[in-house]
Amino acid sequence: MSDQVTKPVLVVDFGAQYAQLIARRVREANIYSEVVPHDASAEEIKAKNPAALVLSGGPSSVYEDGAPKLNREWLELGIPVFGICYGFQAMTEALGGTIAATGDREYGRTQLSVVGGIAHAHAPESHEVWMSHGDAVSKAPEGFTVTATTKGAPVAAFENLDKRMAGVQYHPEVNHSPYGQGVLEKFLTEIAGLKADWTAANIADELVEKVRTQVGEDGRAICGLSGGVDSAVAAAIVQRAIGDRLTCVFVDHGLLRQGEREQVEKDFVAATGAKLITVDDRKVFLDALDGITDPETKRKTIGREFIRSFERAVAQALDGAPEGETVDFLVQGTLYPDVVESGGGSGTANIKSHHNVGGLPDDVEFTLVEPLRLLFKDEVRAVGRELGLPEEIVGRQPFPGPGLGIRIIGAVNEERLDTLRRADAIAREEMTAAGMDKVVWQCPVVLLADVRSVGVQGDGRTYGHPIVLRPVSSEDAMTADWTRVPYETLEKISTRITNEVPEVNRVVLDVTSKPPGTIEWE
Repeated sequence: MSDQVTKPVLVVDFGAQYAQLIARRVREANIYSEVVPHDASAEEIKAKNPAALVLSGGPSSVYEDGAPKLNREWLELGIPVFGICYGFQAMTEALGGTIAATGDREYGRTQLSVVGGIAHAHAPESHEVWMSHGDAVSKAPEGFTVTATTKGAPVAAFENLDKRMAGVQYHPEVNHSPYGQGVLEKFLTEIAGLKADWTAANIADELVEKVRTQVGEDGRAICGLSGGVDSAVAAAIVQRAIGDRLTCVFVDHGLLRQGEREQVEKDFVAATGAKLITVDDRKVFLDALDGITDPETKRKTIGREFIRSFERAVAQALDGAPEGETVDFLVQGTLYPDVVESGGGSGTANIKSHHNVGGLPDDVEFTLVEPLRLLFKDEVRAVGRELGLPEEIVGRQPFPGPGLGIRIIGAVNEERLDTLRRADAIAREEMTAAGMDKVVWQCPVVLLADVRSVGVQGDGRTYGHPIVLRPVSSEDAMTADWTRVPYETLEKISTRITNEVPEVNRVVLDVTSKPPGTIEWE
């Protein structure tokens, strides 16, 4: 799949915390979508050949100086448009309606009275929705029919079927609006007239064809295999596209969890039959990371050394190939959240450089092949299952490419890695025993290497390191909540770690959601 899909639904981001979630909800309706900034020009929007626009919410008031404005030219492109919250108000203003500061703010669960139309969507005439607004639409634009109201919003939904435009003041994309998905789907399929045909099977076929076109009939590629679901699915797609012209490279960078190298070598080859080269570069990576404590520098150092490892693996990948052939393509399991967090796209903040995006060196000699670049994690899993990968691979919890290197707060060395490996193995073993593997999205185990705390073990004073448990639940890693692990399980993990890992005398639980915290500590 290229960075442009034919006729996508574009979610226009007005600074909403839910813009990515809106895109996910559209995709859950089996229609492709992606996020674009609100300051995109009409020419840029038109160039993407969109099937529809969805205008997100945002924190501003349409009356504020500097508040983001809806480009009126978008409304003249003949494209179906759906406004949400701030996007609903911006749409109203652009079309000549009236917005007023009613003085009756609505935040959280709010009772909605439905007249009909798009707001109905199989919902009862009165039901709860999730609101977050101070201003309200007091008069709908000319030609629009009001389809719902609330106490604080006399116009809580409207539509104009001739123009193929509609909108709601509330947030249909959140779970707190129980009929919200139906509202979105009603707009997409009935008002915009779109077909719900973006399925895992179609995605897989399209991805394979895109890779086949990019690499060509004679091109060769290597794939950086980490053992996680992303790189495994990317490799399976490329192998289906170009066959034995793909060589998978598993780099043992010394930052792996206990038993991970052996598991990857066994599971992936058994599942795909792909050619796999294992490169032992543990010393190279640890030497490069010596003394580095800054998280961004760590990630970029690891990204650089990955590329150097792949370059050294080219000779092995070409073993037996005709003389003069080269390996020009590097396959990576980059996902849409990786791109967003690494500052991909106009107006997107660089939260942290993922080693396979912002962490790559400038002098990369390969052409990147990133078939999953526009997919969320659950979509990757669905494609993996469509390609026949076993559940042991597609259901595996995410593990970052930089490995334990970004789960050690402080400099990375072999002693600290050994401490973290033993603690991590205990936590994973007890989580599995408690049946939490399908409940927890990911559970980073973090070593606070530059922090020590006083403890007492064996009637003596200790001065050991804290270990942090970070169990989270998420759909796509863009947002997450901490998982409520049973106290009995946490007690077993804590007791075992402090008993079996003498360097650790304290185990703590991270109960921060995302936002404000990211899933990984670095």
